Amino acid sequence: MSKEELEALIDSKLPTYHKGDIVNGTILEIRPQVVLVDIGYKSEGVIPRSEFEDEEIEVGDQIEVLLESLENDEGLVVLSKEKAAHKQNWEKIVAVYREGGLVKGKVKSVVKGGLMVNVGVEAFLPGSQVDIIPPKDLNEYVGNVYEFKIVKVNDERKNIVLSRREVIEAERSEQRQIFLETVKAGDRVQGTVKNLTDFGAFIDLHGMDGLLHITDMSWGRVNHPSEVLHIGQTLEVLILEVDREKERVSLGLKQMSDNPWADIEKKYPIGKRVHGRVTKLLAYGAFVELEKGVEGLVHVSELSWVKRISRPSDVLSLDQEIEAVVLNISVDEQKISLGIRQLDENPWEAIETRFPIGTVITGAVRNLTPYGAFVALEEGIDGMIHVSDMSWTRKINHPSEVLKKGDVVEARVLNIDKENQRVSLGIKQLESDPWESIDERFKVGDVVKGQVAKITAFGAFVNLDGDIDGLIHISQLSEQHVERVKDVIKVGEEVQARVIKVDKIERRVGLSVKTMNYDAEQLHKETTAFDTVRPGDLVGLEQAFKLASLQSEEWSPSEGGK
Repeated sequence: MSKEELEALIDSKLPTYHKGDIVNGTILEIRPQVVLVDIGYKSEGVIPRSEFEDEEIEVGDQIEVLLESLENDEGLVVLSKEKAAHKQNWEKIVAVYREGGLVKGKVKSVVKGGLMVNVGVEAFLPGSQVDIIPPKDLNEYVGNVYEFKIVKVNDERKNIVLSRREVIEAERSEQRQIFLETVKAGDRVQGTVKNLTDFGAFIDLHGMDGLLHITDMSWGRVNHPSEVLHIGQTLEVLILEVDREKERVSLGLKQMSDNPWADIEKKYPIGKRVHGRVTKLLAYGAFVELEKGVEGLVHVSELSWVKRISRPSDVLSLDQEIEAVVLNISVDEQKISLGIRQLDENPWEAIETRFPIGTVITGAVRNLTPYGAFVALEEGIDGMIHVSDMSWTRKINHPSEVLKKGDVVEARVLNIDKENQRVSLGIKQLESDPWESIDERFKVGDVVKGQVAKITAFGAFVNLDGDIDGLIHISQLSEQHVERVKDVIKVGEEVQARVIKVDKIERRVGLSVKTMNYDAEQLHKETTAFDTVRPGDLVGLEQAFKLASLQSEEWSPSEGGK
């Protein structure tokens, strides 16, 4: 038998193999770079040693391998254990995908957009399919083993897309149905805070989401759920209501403890001194926690009897322990009004004993307003001098004409209003009213001198001796008709005039320039005419001053601010 015939006979006895077949083999030899495997063929097969890095192997072990090539340059069969496993696993994966089953896999690494998972073959898990709530850090999943649903298989590209989220949602759906069928109002259940909103928190009840409304979190005031809860927190809650049709569950946390407002009026009777902690500072007041679930409000007006406090934060701080007095309780609205100033005696209660009406006081001008000056009587208590009580004879348009901040003045106590916490003071009342004896100082027909202090559309005011103002009506400026007062007389000008009217009741002194050369008979006629013909023009001096402030054509503050 020739050599060729012998080789043909041997070949006919060998099994028929094709590239890509998966066959059984026996390990013959383990070398540093390759492993020799007998597959019953005419030549041994070789597998790279790197394919066995994670395994302990021995000569004689039986393994499944994929036939990559029947003969290489050295005449050896090229085999791959990994590719055999990959092919087998791929076929299993495709079968599971078609049947809609689940596969287990180990997360290998983080890649762009998701994770790579080994399920026998490499598969991609998108970040959106990792969990129900998108994870913040995908690295937390590396090295862990999970069950997955196969959502996509591309046989040509050998791509597999997985979803863990669908597995979790399916489990939760089953758990939700069991939960809804078994729980009832009044049950206590364990849950985990899943999400926080402005109106409440969603609690994961092992597959069922329940709503814990903000009003059911605490018997006290809660501005935002984050003040009470945090995401991931485990807590026990009470089932308030179960709607099986809409699959909704309402939960309560405050109902787990007794309502502290049930006997609030007994615990905190009006007038009782209490201790608490400042929990919130707002523009209108400070909230004070008296006990868990019970807060009271100290309004800004109840902080001090005498200090002018704009904001509670000026005198209080968060978490400060304070003492207060209970002023009022509304059980229905769950509100308690507190006061701090009530801890001290109200200095306004006995104000009249310290500053009796008629008393002359001395104090510094603390502030000026358009209508008066505030004078410090004692710490936190001011008296007010109205502009009308600064002078008997002068019209004061603004207190700065007479006083300035910081001036120390004497004044008389005129009135006390304890309810509105006001003390009225007067400077002019320190002296007698000069108008009481005005008819003794000025008589009709007298010739007087003075300086023009103010010009108006209806006349000119002249400052006379004793700080008395007289009025020269426009009709008394000249024998001739005067169109405008300022055409014949100027502010600051020294003038002589005759007194033609003195009225202490209406507080006016009427003056006349045109009668300077009249005899007694002419003067009598003019004064009579002055009273009867123009009564509407000659209003009282106080009224005239008011009108002057509206009709003034020229104004020049003379010495002393007139």
